[in-house]
Amino acid sequence: QVQLVESGGGSVQAGGSLKLPCAASGHIFNTCGMGWYRQAPGKERELVSSISSDGTTSYADSVKGRFTISEDNAKNTLYLQMNSLKTEDTAVYYCAAVTYNNKYDPCRPNYWGQGTQVTVSL
Repeated sequence: QVQLVESGGGSVQAGGSLKLPCAASGHIFNTCGMGWYRQAPGKERELVSSISSDGTTSYADSVKGRFTISEDNAKNTLYLQMNSLKTEDTAVYYCAAVTYNNKYDPCRPNYWGQGTQVTVSL
């Protein structure tokens, strides 16, 4: 049973920093990588950052230069370092394991954590 547990959320002033860990347990088969998503009130869930199985990282334009995704395989933990936070970064942040079901299936975020709230105020 795959389980993803995010933590590290909270309230911070604009310009501040937070680091979100996501602890993974259980064996993840057919992995393409991991990702961080967020969902703000009234908005759709969006991809913030991802790291593929070969270590390639990508970021949404809105967080480039401010957020950094990383992983510690020894601890089975994914991280999202968030610096220079803005009020528009306020959202529930989710980590996801991106996997495929078979070789014909595209990579999808098939496993999700419960989310952690990040609130940025002026």
